[in-house]
Amino acid sequence: MQKKLQWIAKITVGAMVLAGAGFLSAPAKADNAAGGMYKAKCAMCHGADGKGETATGKTMKVKNFASDEVQKMNDEDLSEAISKGKGKMPAYKTLNADQVKSLVAYIRSFAKKS
Repeated sequence: MQKKLQWIAKITVGAMVLAGAGFLSAPAKADNAAGGMYKAKCAMCHGADGKGETATGKTMKVKNFASDEVQKMNDEDLSEAISKGKGKMPAYKTLNADQVKSLVAYIRSFAKKS
């Protein structure tokens, strides 16, 4: 009987760990989606590291996303720049509000990496 209870306890703990891993991976999936979007739409000019040191970024004089100038912008201004464009940057009108919000959060993450 005790072996059976131990076996049930192990299965229960294992199920809870797996459920928790699935729950905790949701933000990671969101980060991966934003990272993929960033790579597809932004990295060509802003670079994978957000520093803007690509050939196109240097030509267009894009801002370093880790810079105080960019990080001090509020989310609304960053969202507007993404969805409506700014200067030579094109507008990404096909992105929905959640996608834009994810990109803003991704841009914010560059400050933490510097």
